[in-house]
Amino acid sequence: MSASTKSVKPFGEWKTPISSAIATAKASRFQDLVLDATDNGNDVVYWSEIRFDEGGRTVVSSCEVGKSEPKDWTPAGFSARTTVHEYGGGNIFVHKGNLYFSNFSDQRLYKQLTPDSTPTPVTAADTSYRYANGHMSAKTNLIYIIREDHSKVESGQAKEPTNSVICLDPSTQQEKVLACGADFYSTPKVSLDGEKICWVQWFHPSMPWYDTELWTAKLTKSGDAVIEGSAKKVAGGKDVSVMIPRWTPSGELRFISDENNWWNVYESALDGSITNIYKMDREIGRPDWLFGNQPYDTNPSCPGEYVVSCDGLLTLMENGVKKKTFNTGFTSHLLLNFSESGRVYCFAHSAIQVSTLISVNILDGKVEILRKSQQVDIDEGYFSKFTEICYNTTDGEKSYANYYKPTNKDYEGPDDELPPLLVKAHGGPTSSATTSLQLPIQYFTSRGFAVLDVNYRGSTGYGREYRLKLADKWGIYDVDDCCAAAQHLADNKLVDKNKLCIDGGSAGGYTTLACLAFKDVFKAGASHYGVADLELLAKDTHKFESRYLDNLIGVYPQQRDIYIQRSPIHNVDGFNSPIIFFQGTEDKVVPPNQAQMMFDSVEKKGIPCSLVMFEGEQHGFRKSENIQTALDGELYFYSKILKFNADLPDGISDKISISNYA
Repeated sequence: MSASTKSVKPFGEWKTPISSAIATAKASRFQDLVLDATDNGNDVVYWSEIRFDEGGRTVVSSCEVGKSEPKDWTPAGFSARTTVHEYGGGNIFVHKGNLYFSNFSDQRLYKQLTPDSTPTPVTAADTSYRYANGHMSAKTNLIYIIREDHSKVESGQAKEPTNSVICLDPSTQQEKVLACGADFYSTPKVSLDGEKICWVQWFHPSMPWYDTELWTAKLTKSGDAVIEGSAKKVAGGKDVSVMIPRWTPSGELRFISDENNWWNVYESALDGSITNIYKMDREIGRPDWLFGNQPYDTNPSCPGEYVVSCDGLLTLMENGVKKKTFNTGFTSHLLLNFSESGRVYCFAHSAIQVSTLISVNILDGKVEILRKSQQVDIDEGYFSKFTEICYNTTDGEKSYANYYKPTNKDYEGPDDELPPLLVKAHGGPTSSATTSLQLPIQYFTSRGFAVLDVNYRGSTGYGREYRLKLADKWGIYDVDDCCAAAQHLADNKLVDKNKLCIDGGSAGGYTTLACLAFKDVFKAGASHYGVADLELLAKDTHKFESRYLDNLIGVYPQQRDIYIQRSPIHNVDGFNSPIIFFQGTEDKVVPPNQAQMMFDSVEKKGIPCSLVMFEGEQHGFRKSENIQTALDGELYFYSKILKFNADLPDGISDKISISNYA
């Protein structure tokens, strides 16, 4: 449809097929991806996915490629989700057709023989152990996995759980500790000959994207112990982040390191020498918030070959030389798995395509779609494709954002009107704006909103130096960059300066609240399980992030004054714009009392505000009905504050009560 035949309607009031129900209908979020093979050598791919229409349950599925339709494994009453580090990841692994997974309700590790069989536990009952990021060695027939022990926390003897690398005999449920003493561990991997093990470890107050260490050790012949004196640090340490080690079939050890500012792939040769085998000024990988990241993998049939996901491309390398780049039709490729058949399996997405499980044949580049996270039957004319922008911000520096224009094939705005803007502050804060098709973003753009997804200083994807710019500056640089991004569009007459909104979840919720408390740029905001009280967060959060704020804010309690200065809850006097809060009642990362305290304070000031509590939800909403309410509720709130008539489902006004609104 040409622009001249579009209907003219105020921005924000456009009708669109992208409803909140469509945004969550039969939707899932991929989590884990692992490979196995049949006895005759056919690839069998396994994946886990969060299913929003099943209350956020994590279900494992599999498919024998080219031979069968996908099959679900996880029976009712089970959910394949670990809570190690609270965020989890690394929920499943497979060995010779047997599926192993951590079950959410009891955190025991289970074994399942077939999709129709009942899972049986391979770890003991009545313990306080959690398990993640495991695999089984074909040489030793033992499981090597991360264990998080909460027993002393539950008995009141300690404030934090204890993490370690263990081996587990699934036939006897016997566990033995192989590595302990560090505060955190990830990615234990045993070499194919069963003789060596590697792992990554780090200590408080570091996070895995700051300072980590890669260690190796020799295993005893039985594989259930480390040979005394054989453990050694291979790479990493102060001011270096290493992650995701993998043994090659011939015994070299590959891993990712940012010692040259960028997360690149390195190799430790058999003689101990270390080489950057894909040197480039681009990031390979993303921060390890979850276990199981895998942005590269080695060809098990040819150790010199490996495939790398970087800068939107899938590239085949051989001995440090680029061999081939594949045009998959997607712009991002995650959790790479290289099979002996010469295929690479991964989750792929683009700005107009949902996350999709694909296989890529390295011989002819043929791409096969195996599974979509959601079936989306919507005309692309309703989708807005983002453009990355670079703009000036404070201290003479630059920042970045993904800019989505209002897009709807049926409507355009009046010539004398500019669209409202929704700035999105991503979580983390050490993370980045997503580049996949996000129906919640398209929900707004197809109604006439512009959206700006900001990669403020401290975001990942731009090298270590940019990633560390938020050190001591959380609540300053992220706020400055979100405000500067909005003002950049307003100054260029792309959006209405009087209709600037902002939202964010978790750390992005903190940035949202801080923008409203300390700046006078935005006219309305929405906080999704956002941090309001930094001091409370420092006192009352889980082990993984318990010292994160040492780097972002300062050491607590020695620098308590900074925590108070930057906490929105202590700066309510600065609030002049309406705000809506969405919060889960069982959030362990950002306790729900923060949202309640913030709402109470803003309400007392007489500012229009709303609080929506979702019973049983944790950090990030998993139930489709709650995700829909949050999406519709946010638009409803903006429509009342900015005075436009949004196309909304019946009954949303009954779910959203706005205090101090006439």
